[in-house]
Amino acid sequence: MARLESMAAEIGAKLKERGETIAVFESSSGGLVSAALLAVPGASRYYQGGGVIYTQAARSELARIGEEDMRGIRSSSEPYAQLLAGRARTIFGTDWGLAETGAAGPDGNRYGDAPGHSCLAVSGAIDFAETLETGDADREANMWRFAEAALDLMRRALAF
Repeated sequence: MARLESMAAEIGAKLKERGETIAVFESSSGGLVSAALLAVPGASRYYQGGGVIYTQAARSELARIGEEDMRGIRSSSEPYAQLLAGRARTIFGTDWGLAETGAAGPDGNRYGDAPGHSCLAVSGAIDFAETLETGDADREANMWRFAEAALDLMRRALAF
């Protein structure tokens, strides 16, 4: 957790300095991204909310993403991660939305992705998404790596 805490502290400081806010929707990282951001003293100045969007019910109820929004998009993809990040930003009225979705393991997901697959996205002053493939079936290790990758993506977005 020390690595995540360090990254989150850097992000938190930058957001506070800029007077900006963030919301997080994550899946396979299981809340680790939000936990890291919330562990920073003064998090209430920048963290507005989030959720673990792990099921279709959570996607519908928490992220307010319906079947019509999913036409042509599959879960665990960059377009879906981008949709999640944008929806987090809209729902919470923040400057930034950050999202993660994937397959932690030990098995792949029903979409054909291997364990260790995660798509990450940021929505804000700059929008972009990327895919991480760890090649590892270790569920817990992947969850930590997905969270680290999400925080790294946010850190890079704030550098623009």
